[in-house]
Amino acid sequence: AGPVGSTVRHLLAHTSGLPFEGTLPIARPEHRRIYSNEAFRVLGAHLQERAEMSFVEYVREAVCSPLGIGLDPSGDPGSGMHASLDDVLAIGRELLWPRLVADETRDEMTAVQFAGLSGVLPDHGRFDPLDWGLGVQLNTRPPSWMGTRASARTFGHFGGTGTFLWVDPDAEVVCAAVTTREFDEWAKE
Repeated sequence: AGPVGSTVRHLLAHTSGLPFEGTLPIARPEHRRIYSNEAFRVLGAHLQERAEMSFVEYVREAVCSPLGIGLDPSGDPGSGMHASLDDVLAIGRELLWPRLVADETRDEMTAVQFAGLSGVLPDHGRFDPLDWGLGVQLNTRPPSWMGTRASARTFGHFGGTGTFLWVDPDAEVVCAAVTTREFDEWAKE
């Protein structure tokens, strides 16, 4: 899926070689970790093809309906979904205490993928290494945006508007924020 030599795992782990924005690869798969919204657009198209239904229908049927949430997946799969705080917290609870997702799938998602790769995190800079899971950042290099008290097993995602979700399985805590405020230094602090 994605650029030649790339797989779904590469797309999810930001190692497909695709840039943050744009369709032309800037690295070979599994060579560098480059946070990529484009990879998630490619992943959305791949899922749509394999599921034989639209990405939006799939997310509504596989995630929204079973969790009873009103998340709107009709935006860009890489950066344009909309949800309430209650919806985001419901997703976090699902990842903390899975009912829909197999424990093994969640565990694979939260394990380091392609360990040791250096990479770039937009608006945060270059890291060596920048370890990542499947679709989620791992708290392997505290302190991070997940705070200094979150365990090393904490995982989550931070959006461009300051919206975030993290899950700490050791403390059994889910933390989320939803905002439309422009991303700036306030979000990093």
